[in-house]
Amino acid sequence: MKSKAEFRDVEIGVVGLGLMGSSIIVSLLLTGHRIKAIAPIPEDFEFAASRIGDQLDLCRRLGLIKQSFELKAEQLEITRDYRQLKNCGLVLECVIEDIEAKASVYRKIANEVSPEVVIATNTSAIAISALQQFVPHPERFLGIHWAEPAYATRFMEITCGLETNLESAEWAFHIAHHWGKEPTLLRKDIQGFITNRLMYAVYREIFHLIGNGMASMEDADKAFRYDAGSWMTLMGVFRRIDFMGLKDWAQILTSILPNLGNEDNVPELMQQMVERKARGTQNLIGLYSYTQEEAKAWDDAFALFNKDIFQLAAAYPAGKLEERNKNASVI
Repeated sequence: MKSKAEFRDVEIGVVGLGLMGSSIIVSLLLTGHRIKAIAPIPEDFEFAASRIGDQLDLCRRLGLIKQSFELKAEQLEITRDYRQLKNCGLVLECVIEDIEAKASVYRKIANEVSPEVVIATNTSAIAISALQQFVPHPERFLGIHWAEPAYATRFMEITCGLETNLESAEWAFHIAHHWGKEPTLLRKDIQGFITNRLMYAVYREIFHLIGNGMASMEDADKAFRYDAGSWMTLMGVFRRIDFMGLKDWAQILTSILPNLGNEDNVPELMQQMVERKARGTQNLIGLYSYTQEEAKAWDDAFALFNKDIFQLAAAYPAGKLEERNKNASVI
């Protein structure tokens, strides 16, 4: 495996400089990489520098980086010129979830980089195998799915397509640890990956309960916050089952599973949000109502919470607990 210094020397390209792309760039800058930031659309180019600067300032205020941190001019280049990717060892695509738009970007990337350069997508919805067909030498193409905000979360999913070379995926897996992530490596391409499949199963059941008048949004949010939210960061799903004991699980599953919702249509409530062009705290139209001040307060709280949960997860890693338990059993 490469050393941290060798990983840090990898020049990285990021194509797509919206909220997610900018957040990824900040995460990479904080781990010492030189970044070629490509703006596919004029709006990205116009606002990228200020957006990245604002996110770095937020990291500084939250204590995620030292107050003395200064971004060196040579560390970040924002451009619309794909030719600047020529020395990159990894290129990350972060454009809209549209196959044609992504295909166009991949052609432009591939024209400028050598055949062995890893090209990755941040998609959370489109199958990696479907996108792989638009990339020359598809064996070097894979998914690297970040969570927002990228600079304050440990989550990362690395996903292989049908043609992905496992060596490329394992290289991405190792460099992800240099970024401070706790990545999963999916060797088989599954629609939605792990995270979306789990979360949308939850969303489907919540909308089922609400749509049938069995619960309110407020009750659903409270149930999730104060039950799952109290243990999930520590132990995940399967350790939680172990922690509760396995004795009654067969009976519980036999009783509950047949009664869960299995709708495959867009819930009426969400269809209404689409028609209203709702974007939640971003445009003050959402499932809940917001004033500008309330939306800002939620954004600030989310940033602070991510800092706290990032540090809390570091204090209780599974490996440390396993080592502690092993030592305790020896004594």
